[in-house]
Amino acid sequence: MTKIAFYAPMKSPNHPVPSGDREMARGLMAALQDETQDASVSLVSEFRSYEGRGNTDTQKELFATAEQEVARLSAVGGWDAWVTYHNYYKAPDLIGPVVAKALGIPYLLIEATRAAKRLGGPWDQFARAADVASDAADAIFYMTALDLEGLSPYRRNGQPLVHLPPFIRAEALPETPAARSETLLSVAMMRSGDKLASYAIIADALKHLEGDWVYEIAGDGPARPEIEAMFAAFGDRVQFLGQLDAEALMSAYARARAFLWPGVNEAFGMVYLEAQASGLPVVAQDRPGVRDVVPASGLVPVDDASALARRIGALMSDPSHWQARCGEAKDMIAQHHLLTSARNRLWSVLGPLLEDRE
Repeated sequence: MTKIAFYAPMKSPNHPVPSGDREMARGLMAALQDETQDASVSLVSEFRSYEGRGNTDTQKELFATAEQEVARLSAVGGWDAWVTYHNYYKAPDLIGPVVAKALGIPYLLIEATRAAKRLGGPWDQFARAADVASDAADAIFYMTALDLEGLSPYRRNGQPLVHLPPFIRAEALPETPAARSETLLSVAMMRSGDKLASYAIIADALKHLEGDWVYEIAGDGPARPEIEAMFAAFGDRVQFLGQLDAEALMSAYARARAFLWPGVNEAFGMVYLEAQASGLPVVAQDRPGVRDVVPASGLVPVDDASALARRIGALMSDPSHWQARCGEAKDMIAQHHLLTSARNRLWSVLGPLLEDRE
């Protein structure tokens, strides 16, 4: 049996807080677990290298902890390949390249980014460590056009850069309900920064939205009081659902008519894939990352809240347009963003690397 070591320095698949990053890590483990390849996948470390403040003392401590983890894992061994998900300057893979080299096994990266502008700053050593991991990779899977743009200038000779579209953990799509309510839906954590900025854009857009509508928000977090205040003027037309479990979230997708999320600085956004898999058209802003997972028909220019309202209004008022957008959303997911496609893409690279070792 082929044994694959899996590691996520940014956020473990076992992390208690739901997020797109956690969901993608779980999906990757499912995709790598392939009976046809007689392969098993193990999460080999819970070590989290994330350091978000640019504190060099904390980074030194993480480097020291990583050395201990390298020693432990190198002694354990027994894997045929190592796969790391999400290596970047705030959460570099400090253990995978070293362990893989010590064991003489292939080392692969999924969603690696490089940030030369961070060199010389508070994340200098972490950015350099992320670059070392990228240089060591036998192959790098990128998920968005923006990631490819950042990786290409540093690509070493012969290193494969392979497109792996983001995907959901499903082999097939659910049935789409024949009719939907006049409900808009967002699914996002409530925290300061980019998430708060997206909520502010939505609050502005709703001022321009005519007709009957209800806006539901699934999610929670420390910025909830501030977000509730943003939408207070809309009264009970805005409903806060809180953090939902998987079953309740699927029900929210199923009853909504459109999914609304501007996507400020989203890497790509798993919620866009989940919504469209349910046959739910997305309305978002035309941003890097977002445009990799949302059809052009669902994108509007940045900094134009009224354009968001007009695009939503068309979905609410025109049944034939809504139906066409539903079909477009599901077709896109079926063709590019299901588990089977991801499994085939991963093993098209991993399989030959393993054969080369034999």
